[in-house]
Amino acid sequence: MSDQVISVKAVEVDVWSWSLDQHSVGDNDGERLISKDETERAKRFLRPVDRHRYIAGRAGLRRILASYLKRDPVTLSLIYNACGKPTLAHDEAAGLHFNLSHTAGLALLGVCAHASIGVDIEEIRPLREDVASHFFSAKECADLNALPETDRLNGFYRCWTRKEAFVKAQGAGLSLPLDSFDVSLELGDDTCLLRRLDPQIGPLDDWTVRNLDAGAGFCAALAVHSKGRGVTVRYRNRCDWSLNMASMM
Repeated sequence: MSDQVISVKAVEVDVWSWSLDQHSVGDNDGERLISKDETERAKRFLRPVDRHRYIAGRAGLRRILASYLKRDPVTLSLIYNACGKPTLAHDEAAGLHFNLSHTAGLALLGVCAHASIGVDIEEIRPLREDVASHFFSAKECADLNALPETDRLNGFYRCWTRKEAFVKAQGAGLSLPLDSFDVSLELGDDTCLLRRLDPQIGPLDDWTVRNLDAGAGFCAALAVHSKGRGVTVRYRNRCDWSLNMASMM
């Protein structure tokens, strides 16, 4: 019997980024696009800039998701699990997974079909306290302290974004112990930057954690429940919002 090679299609992830402070055509209708509960949450922000950024982020999320589904953004409905992770409520969107993150006026959104994902983006800025000892595992803290002092701040954010992206993809929120898994602090873009995972959470090989290109002054990461498949990242921009993206489904 001849050997057979089974081809497993890679998980394709679209990564979108946009400014929450940039005004473009259609930005003024952001409040029309978001839901009533999102409108109420926006009203609770004390600073106008934070209110605008929140609305711009949620409106951008709806525009992008609607471009995949060929729907009016206003018709999209989001539901949340017990830990607050959102999913689309419509049956026809059951296979579409997404995750949104934002920092300092910049939004990052990951979208893919048939695989749970998480993204995180952070502005690189000096730390005023020892955050690592409270949130990193013992191995991660040791790896951070072993870095040259000139790379320690960037190393902290590489670790933070990778851990946060994994927690968001896993969907358990703060109920997932942050010392139950280790991520690499390496600079390079490895196939998987997840180094250790408690077997009670699941097999290590089921997950992929990758760097994302977020531009100067920012650090970002992506986590995918890839189940042993490869992961392909495609960077998108806001000019593509109105294009037909259904080919990835």
